[in-house]
Amino acid sequence: MGIFDHQDQIVAFHENWDQKPALRAVYGEFYKLIRKNLSGLADGKMIELGSGIGSIKDVIPECITTDMFPTPWNERVENAYSLSFPDASVSDIILVDVFHHLEFPGSALEEFYRVLRPGGKVLLFEPCLSLLGLFVYGMIHHEPINIMKQITWKAPTSEPLDSPGFYAAQGNATRIFLGRNYRKELNLWHQIRIIRLSALSYLASGGYRKPQLLPDRVLPFVKIFEGFFDLFPSLFATRMLVILTKEG
Repeated sequence: MGIFDHQDQIVAFHENWDQKPALRAVYGEFYKLIRKNLSGLADGKMIELGSGIGSIKDVIPECITTDMFPTPWNERVENAYSLSFPDASVSDIILVDVFHHLEFPGSALEEFYRVLRPGGKVLLFEPCLSLLGLFVYGMIHHEPINIMKQITWKAPTSEPLDSPGFYAAQGNATRIFLGRNYRKELNLWHQIRIIRLSALSYLASGGYRKPQLLPDRVLPFVKIFEGFFDLFPSLFATRMLVILTKEG
């Protein structure tokens, strides 16, 4: 996927956002959860990477929105591997459905650590591969989960990162933060907390690409059942919020 394809996709997402109240409600809840878990540092500067249509500002208006190229909805152009912010200058870094597009997650996490203030947080909202999640993302979603493909933790020195190509592996957050193989690489973080959600209303909304599965009037009833399914994350979690805290 080239830059112009990505721009066209974001325009299509914006149209779907305007046409689907259920989608706006679901993401509104996601953004509220993120807001609830921000660092709360005084005079905090929070940024979102890969902001797309910039919808996070509906809930967190002070967040600085960014993307890899200029868009009408974002304030800055930023590359996750080479941020323009000085060392220890940012209180929170937010990525919503962006981490699984980072081909070299270790390189990105090191860069996040560099710009974070002591006590700052990285908040990653990602697909979660429970039993239900494996079915949803492995069988229905258009992007690959790549659970059997080796993760390249750090970028080779010869790899140009100023304009990285398209990459997707929806299983990466589950493998890195819920598995055992990458614990040593995560030792630089003072604390790692994970919140797993069944997010049935998200599935029912169809997301940005799929048709809505249930009418708007039914979705509040779906929310009622989510609390029960959240009790069994290994079976039903389809979304996860990963919170990484830098030592303060």
